[in-house]
Amino acid sequence: MRLTFALPLLCLAAAAPAAAQQAAPETAPFSGLHAEGLIGYDAVRDGGDQSSSSSDGIVYGFAVGYDVPVSRILLGVEAEIGGSTTDTRTDDLIVAGDRLRLDAGRDLYVGGRVGFPISDLALGYLKAGYTNAQIDVRYDAGNTRVSDDAKLDGFRLGAGLEYRLAGQTFVKGEYRYSNYSRVEGYDTDVDRHQVLAGLGLRF
Repeated sequence: MRLTFALPLLCLAAAAPAAAQQAAPETAPFSGLHAEGLIGYDAVRDGGDQSSSSSDGIVYGFAVGYDVPVSRILLGVEAEIGGSTTDTRTDDLIVAGDRLRLDAGRDLYVGGRVGFPISDLALGYLKAGYTNAQIDVRYDAGNTRVSDDAKLDGFRLGAGLEYRLAGQTFVKGEYRYSNYSRVEGYDTDVDRHQVLAGLGLRF
């Protein structure tokens, strides 16, 4: 997993010097390595059940990325690890007094993005990539407790806006949609909508 995350970053870092020579001046403030902290709103829904309601909470995480200027746009890769407070509780599921609890666990993401400078202070971007999320499951019935976790594979699409502050710092706002179509070999359909804010630093 570490090699999978690091390899795209190394490839872009190697290509950066040649690409920078052909880049437009407005892309320069947004190129290179960056790291950021993220926090926002998280909503998870069973996409296969139209009658189901969303479970929501707070999502938080940390991301790193590398952007290379190419002509008047930026091409980048990024990796993220996050968590969430989103959970669902169902009572009296099988017998009276029992409880099923589903908690959103860690979330891993790796993908690419295309950036479009709006000015020397603002950058709009689109992103897409692979996401792997973990769901923690716990079932209680009387003195019996069963717990397990499941890992979900899916894709993520998103769009956002970065705005440069003083020095090399920036803030960002982002919306992203994730769909998980596989749960450890089984077909499923889980939708996830997130709206986040971030504070980052370029190096």
